[in-house]
Amino acid sequence: MSQKQKWPDMLWIIRHGESAGNVALREALAAGLPVIDLSTRDMDVPLSTRGEEQARALGQWFRRLPSTERPTVILTSPYLRARRTAELLMEAGGLTLEPLSFIVDERVREKEFGILDRLTSAGIAAQYPEQADFRRFLGKFYHRPPGGESWCDVLLRLRSVIDLVRCDYRCERVAIVCHTVVVLCLRYLLEQMSEEQILAIDRLHDIANCSVTSYVFDPQLGRHGHLALQLFNFVAPLAQAGAPITTTADTNVPE
Repeated sequence: MSQKQKWPDMLWIIRHGESAGNVALREALAAGLPVIDLSTRDMDVPLSTRGEEQARALGQWFRRLPSTERPTVILTSPYLRARRTAELLMEAGGLTLEPLSFIVDERVREKEFGILDRLTSAGIAAQYPEQADFRRFLGKFYHRPPGGESWCDVLLRLRSVIDLVRCDYRCERVAIVCHTVVVLCLRYLLEQMSEEQILAIDRLHDIANCSVTSYVFDPQLGRHGHLALQLFNFVAPLAQAGAPITTTADTNVPE
């Protein structure tokens, strides 16, 4: 076994707190509307009041950990809802990171939906029935809407994030604040899953806002050690703090 560890000691993958877009999507679906009512770009959608409460609750959970077990590096999506979640985590968690240890990385941004952005399933069926047919035939893993991304496209950009984490942050404790599809795609990469395996997980689990998926380095895995799954979609920190638990999809994720 190599004496040089090639992974962080800990990796936390965190979905952002509930956003105003999550609320707008819930209202659009309840009303059977074709379009989600938002006045800003998806990347500029803020956290809801509940989302801020969730982020602070998770930060308090990190604060209760011994100082030697808290994050030393945070990578966050540039989308406002993720950046604000990361900021509140740092504030409530008492995390004093060096400026270069708080990284805004566009590679962990939300999956892009191109012409389908802000449309509900009803809206896609009405405006782009051929895309609805393509998506049913190909499945969400391979379907790429015009101007958007498939899950495979997201995986391509995340592979270089994994390389960054391995090369620059070995033996560190890294938290990534991101989005539902990114959470699932990182699991796919870290655990070397198949399309069928990750989509089965996707069908069974709604990734909760401010939920934690974590990995710990295990030197006994593989030839050189590897990250082992510790927690998935973990929401106990929110429940313990009395914060609301929400699972609404992101604004540009048609289901």
